[in-house]
Amino acid sequence: MTKTYFKRFTVMLMAVLMMAFSMSDIFADAYNFTPVTGSDDEGNLIKLELNSEAAYMVNMDTGEVVIDINSDEQRVPASLTKIMTAILLLDEFEGDESKLKSTTYSAGSEAFDELYGLGASTADIQPYEEVTCLDLLYALMLPSACEAANIIAIGMCGSLEDFIARMNEKASELEMTNTHFSCTHGLSTDDNYTTCADIAKMCTYAIDNYEVFKEVVSTYSYTLSATDYHPDGTDIYNTNLMLCTGSDYYYSYCLGIKTGTLDEAGRCFASYSICEGVRYLTVTMGAPLDKKDEDVTKGEENPDSVYAADTVYYNLIDHINLYEWAYDYIELVDLVDANSEIREAKVEYGEGGRDYVALKPESGCKIYLPSYISTDDIQRDVVVYENVVAPVYKGDVLGMLTLTYEGETIAEIPLVATESVNRSTVSAKTKVAKSYFGSDVFKIALALILAFFVVFVVIHIMRVQNRYKKK
Repeated sequence: MTKTYFKRFTVMLMAVLMMAFSMSDIFADAYNFTPVTGSDDEGNLIKLELNSEAAYMVNMDTGEVVIDINSDEQRVPASLTKIMTAILLLDEFEGDESKLKSTTYSAGSEAFDELYGLGASTADIQPYEEVTCLDLLYALMLPSACEAANIIAIGMCGSLEDFIARMNEKASELEMTNTHFSCTHGLSTDDNYTTCADIAKMCTYAIDNYEVFKEVVSTYSYTLSATDYHPDGTDIYNTNLMLCTGSDYYYSYCLGIKTGTLDEAGRCFASYSICEGVRYLTVTMGAPLDKKDEDVTKGEENPDSVYAADTVYYNLIDHINLYEWAYDYIELVDLVDANSEIREAKVEYGEGGRDYVALKPESGCKIYLPSYISTDDIQRDVVVYENVVAPVYKGDVLGMLTLTYEGETIAEIPLVATESVNRSTVSAKTKVAKSYFGSDVFKIALALILAFFVVFVVIHIMRVQNRYKKK
């Protein structure tokens, strides 16, 4: 394969690879904006101070990560563990609500013994009580019932150990690379860890694949079906007070998902919301369990605030503040026009003396940015490929446009030829000829010819002289 054809093949291959990705793939994996709560009297923005030690917030429609604070730091997830337990149950029944309703599980002491004396959250399910899988799902996700998690595990796999192995297999399948589960419910802190980013992966999986999951996690109150142990059923309530209309934490755009609380974990929370068609998923870990000293004063000064209560749910406060920031400030901005000519690429051997081709973005770039970030603050770096040889075809990738903000890459967009440039055979041959005459090979050949000529002349002269001497 000649160099020309190799270059052509390489360009075509890059173009195919670029076309294989969706629009969202031009964006960077993550970048981090600074959330604000508003501005002071002088117009200066006031930074939002989060209570959680780790946070991760992603636009579910574009894949853009807008908040990333210690998102890959391994932490104890507490009851967020139960989201994986729910996923395995939904996988088992393929999300079929009728099958979940018609199938019952029960378990004996093997599901309850490890929970005694630990203050485990419960839905008052009793040993050997036959409970439908749908009710177990509600019990698992609303009041965060630990016995429901173990009953599901034993009902599906026969033992807690086999179910936990499947939890870790699923984590691997979802590319949760910083996660390991050692229990079904999250009470254990021994080798049970994950990250905000990994939790977001399993939440996204459940939301994207199972309607029943979305229905369950968005429900505040529910009555479990009647059983022999509970002939009137059991009323259960969600620990997520953002779903409770009478709560100080109520947030109408919130659609779930799960809280988690443990001394070693702090207050954790995974939630998602939708407002005017835009969906955000937020995961936080490590919010304080106890009321901060400064918030005691706030509660005394404002008895109607959340700070007046004995318990302050800092995880919920963080999520409410992040959503209010996102919906108040983040807007869709058109950064790159798909029809704009960005640069020209030099082309060799172009027909008719054509030695360049104009480049434009392969696609436009619209991105959600906080309104207080000027597009002038977005740096644009253009790289144009060198040694481009005709023929060039319209749409060939010949460069790259990279957008960065404060040193973080926002998007990388291929630059493509706006038109075709045919190859000139004469120009190519002329170029090859010219390059040959200037090459080392030609210089060596010329030197050899000259040397041969000199030798020939010398020998000829010597022969002539010898003839005259003989005469």
